[in-house]
Order: sequence, then structure tokens, then C-alpha cells
Amino acid sequence: MDYEVLDGPEDVPVTDLAEYDSVAADNHIRQLDAALALEHLRLKLWYFEPGEGVAYHAHLHQEEVFSVLAGSFELELGDPGDTEVRTVDEGAWWVAKPQVGHGHRYLGDDRGVVLAIGAPAVDDEPVDPTELVG
Repeated sequence: MDYEVLDGPEDVPVTDLAEYDSVAADNHIRQLDAALALEHLRLKLWYFEPGEGVAYHAHLHQEEVFSVLAGSFELELGDPGDTEVRTVDEGAWWVAKPQVGHGHRYLGDDRGVVLAIGAPAVDDEPVDPTELVG
């Protein structure tokens, strides 16, 4: 089939990342890319409880775009030693190009939600950005 339709994200089961040894996060996600049979990009909804986040990291090949759907987040973006830390709220967007360090932490008291889009859809394990500075 050349198309897929979801009536809403609740059509996609929630994955608890704590179940995976290779992922350094306890967050919950909805893997929209798998549900929509996407081949060329990653599409995830990430759910964050107070204080949870994604550690500062980089990807070698994948460009990522993020949007805050609910809550406020503290971002860390840029090269090691020259990062920008800022707070963003619902409606904000940011991008991390390949080999650019990025991470974020949820600041709210309820549940935060971030839409994450990444391309190309390759296995691109996170790396420590300090290893990329030569």
C-alpha cells in the first residue's frame, strides 16, 4: 500500500524506552514512523515526566527537527564548550543538524510532549559530541 492513515496518535501503542538496553532514556514514545510505514524519515512523539529529558548528544548522519507540543523545555544546543542553553515553550521548534550537539529536559509539573522528526531514516546511534571536536 502506498499510503497509511492514523486517526490520531492514540492509534499507536506507547513504547517504554526503559525496556531497551541500548537506549539511555526512561521516556515513553509513540513510534509514528513504524505505524505509518515510513522509509525515509523517523517520526516520534516523546513523552516526558517532570525532570526527564534526553542527554546532550549528536548524530553522525541524521538531521533532527523538534517541536514542543506540550510543556516547557530547557535546551542545550551547539558544539561542546560553546553550547547555548535556553528555555522554550509549547509551539517552539528547533533543529540539530548532523554532528551538532543537542539535548533537552522537561521543566513542567505534568507531562511534556515533543514531536521529533529525523532524516535520513538510518540507524544513527547517539555519540558524545566531544568525540567529534578535532
